[in-house]
Amino acid sequence: MNNAGWNLSDSPSTDSGANGELDMIALGRRVRFLRKKLGLTLDDLSAKVGAAPSQLSLIENGKREPKLTLLQHLAGALGVGLEQLLGAEPPSRRAALEIELERAQRGPLYQSLGLPKVRVSSRLSTEVLESLVGLQHELERRLDEQSATPEEARRANVELRMEMRARNNYYPEIEVQAQELLTKVGHDRGPLSHHVAADIAEHLGFDLHYVGDLPHSTRSVTDLKNHRIYLTQGQRSDHDPRSVLLQALGHYVLGHQTPRNYADFLRQRVYTNYFAASLLMPERATVDFLKEAKAAKELAIEDIRDAFAVSYETAAHRFTNLATEHLGITTHFQKVHESGILHKAYENDGVNFPADHTGAIEGQAVCRFWTSRAVFEVPDKFRAFNQYTDTAVGTYWCTARTERHSSGEYSLSIGVPYAHVKWFRGRDTTERSQSRCPDPACCRQPPAALSAQWAGNAWPSTRANSHLLAAMPQGAFPGVDETEVYKFLAAHEGR
Repeated sequence: MNNAGWNLSDSPSTDSGANGELDMIALGRRVRFLRKKLGLTLDDLSAKVGAAPSQLSLIENGKREPKLTLLQHLAGALGVGLEQLLGAEPPSRRAALEIELERAQRGPLYQSLGLPKVRVSSRLSTEVLESLVGLQHELERRLDEQSATPEEARRANVELRMEMRARNNYYPEIEVQAQELLTKVGHDRGPLSHHVAADIAEHLGFDLHYVGDLPHSTRSVTDLKNHRIYLTQGQRSDHDPRSVLLQALGHYVLGHQTPRNYADFLRQRVYTNYFAASLLMPERATVDFLKEAKAAKELAIEDIRDAFAVSYETAAHRFTNLATEHLGITTHFQKVHESGILHKAYENDGVNFPADHTGAIEGQAVCRFWTSRAVFEVPDKFRAFNQYTDTAVGTYWCTARTERHSSGEYSLSIGVPYAHVKWFRGRDTTERSQSRCPDPACCRQPPAALSAQWAGNAWPSTRANSHLLAAMPQGAFPGVDETEVYKFLAAHEGR
């Protein structure tokens, strides 16, 4: 067979990367190292292999792929075998540094920086090479910290949930800051109106501007330079306008800085949500309400919702803030999509939420026998649905409702261990179920009769949630288009 027309990447002995192609940078450095070791110039090597010095220079700089015939000539002239010339290990520490720097400068990260390339030559000292390669590694490390992959996002959620559980989801320092603001605007009882929310913003020195062109990736935009908060004119059913405003103020009151990473971003969001709830449902008034209901054995989330004119979800969240600290009741909360996927959860009562190997629960499928799944089948959507569920870790009583959002229908449930059910309205329910999860035979595996009938005869076309495979959106505020935000602020600054 005539080898003259082969490319080097056709050879089974080539030094190749993960994609099976020849690593031209590594080959070039190896040729240069062996040539200099023998004291040969490019002209000397050219005479031995019958190739122009300029062609050899391109090969040594990793910019040209040699034919197999030339490679064989090079190996003979340099006194090594073909396999040694194509070996995977760099011939020296300096060669390894040169290879790494050259690769980095040809990579997308270095190119995105717009920096001039450093010519890798013998005149570049080893110390400079060490520094440049080290800087590249550190830059990559810091960027990796700021870019949250789904795995990193799940770990951040796990860490934050552990913090919340350790504190019984109660943050007294935020309660104090919220109460100080309420005192200064003269609000102490009853639902917090839009007018009082605006008074709080005015007290903090912010003007409110309702606009119709708010950037699509935002709920609000705060102009810290001119002390303005921009809100949408439309009434978005998914978000209480008061909460949106109070969360924006929360970042300012709590002294938040630009998030350093996704974990920081997530923690700030939880704290501002807590701050907004502390204003909408002040601690002192809410605890008085809860204690009175507990004494009457009539605790009910819908009553908290109605008393403070908030959503059921906000009332449920606020109950988890105060129940353990002030009532001595451990509890858990779930927000579950109609598909059965868990979106939000909190627990300090030992309930066995489904989790992956990292401890993350978001995105996991909830047992179909739990209250948070059974409520979707209940025709009466006006009243709360209550149910006892026997689980592997004990019996729990849960109360749940469903709410429809733009992304579908969700169940919102609060649950407590059997020992605490005596304080709740709805404890007399006769609804009861049993969950053996995480045993797959509980609800993960189809019943034997259905399997016998359909196993091998069904091929569903799955709904691909490709966003679960992607990294979290980049930037200090994930998912927000900063250019769009800056253009918006510039357009409105003079108005």
